[in-house]
Amino acid sequence: MANTQEKAETISGDLGATKAEGAELLPSLRVAIVHYWFVKFRGGERVVEAMADMFPRADLFTLVLDPDALPPSLRSRSFTTSFLQNIPGIKRHYKKLLPLFPLALEQFNLDDYDLVISSESGAAKGVLTRPHTCHICYCHTPMRYIWDMYHQYRSGEGMGPVSRLVFSLSAHYMRLWDYAAAARVDYFVANSRNVAGRIGKHYRRQATVINPPVAVCAGYISPQVEDYYLVVGQLVDYKRVDLAIRACNRLGRPLRIVGDGEKFERLRSLAGPTIKFLGHLPDQELRENYARCRALLFPGEEDFGIVPVEAQSFGRPVIAFGRGGALETVVGGFATDPRAPESSTGVFFAEQSADSLADAIRVFESNEGRFSPAFIRRHAERFNVSRFKNELATFISGKVLEFGNKQIDR
Repeated sequence: MANTQEKAETISGDLGATKAEGAELLPSLRVAIVHYWFVKFRGGERVVEAMADMFPRADLFTLVLDPDALPPSLRSRSFTTSFLQNIPGIKRHYKKLLPLFPLALEQFNLDDYDLVISSESGAAKGVLTRPHTCHICYCHTPMRYIWDMYHQYRSGEGMGPVSRLVFSLSAHYMRLWDYAAAARVDYFVANSRNVAGRIGKHYRRQATVINPPVAVCAGYISPQVEDYYLVVGQLVDYKRVDLAIRACNRLGRPLRIVGDGEKFERLRSLAGPTIKFLGHLPDQELRENYARCRALLFPGEEDFGIVPVEAQSFGRPVIAFGRGGALETVVGGFATDPRAPESSTGVFFAEQSADSLADAIRVFESNEGRFSPAFIRRHAERFNVSRFKNELATFISGKVLEFGNKQIDR
């Protein structure tokens, strides 16, 4: 099999080779896509689905796989799993085996591949590749639980003295490995400017920003809007669903919560009579809830945040905490200095507190009729799947060409 260097020589014979010519190289490459785990189908898995569509002959590697979590488009694809797959109960308890992730990743044999694309949120970029293999990492986020949110996880509910000690030791070891693993990547792509900054902070590497694909084509503007706010996402600590519940309790506003997770019982204990938990919903029911809500409440700090984009694809405004990825996906001002609603897609609140969120809800309601669903939906369309594929293909073709030229020069 011709390696990347030989293939690069083929198309780089003249010094005027372009990215377009590089794109012609891609179908001839043997490609591996490495994703951290496939146990649920969320934003990271949607990115892999789009990548797999771009490379229909690519082989997929993952630490742990639940076949039931795969969308129809991936069920016929070739998957290689790690030895962790054979551990009883692994699909429920995989996150507890954090110290084994490096060893498991390093067992994947990727010697025969010209291009490796790792999809990183949990560990994925730590795979070992040959010198002539180009490794591109699409980073959703450096691992939160060992970097930015280490102290939050360490002091979280359910952490007793023993588990806290084990987690602290594991996280220390994982930080050392994670930093070293970043050096194995030839090129980084970040899903947002927010994540690109954190890649620079933690790994001292530059990253090109390519926002993830969002199925905005499924969105539509409903002729009917009902009297409720909406929260969509996992019921875990960092999503801060508790703030939405407390704010709506205080204001007496109806709130629907879509999603499930480990904090369900705790959040339900906080909920007043206007709060309704819907659990996990089929796509069509979720779309109907998006389309008819007054606004989406987004109280957590996310790396990018696909949910606000989905809500905007239905022409619905977003009331979001003004940090992280929301600042890149939502157009608006802060509740203390709101932007004209006609040219906004939402409102930000400055402090991660129920009071600050409640103030933002009041500001939104005083301007609610001036928001333009058509403007909001047009804004969301810039995050469509085709745009992602085109930007990523251009990036990959250019970097494969650049990588091949570097090999020639050595």
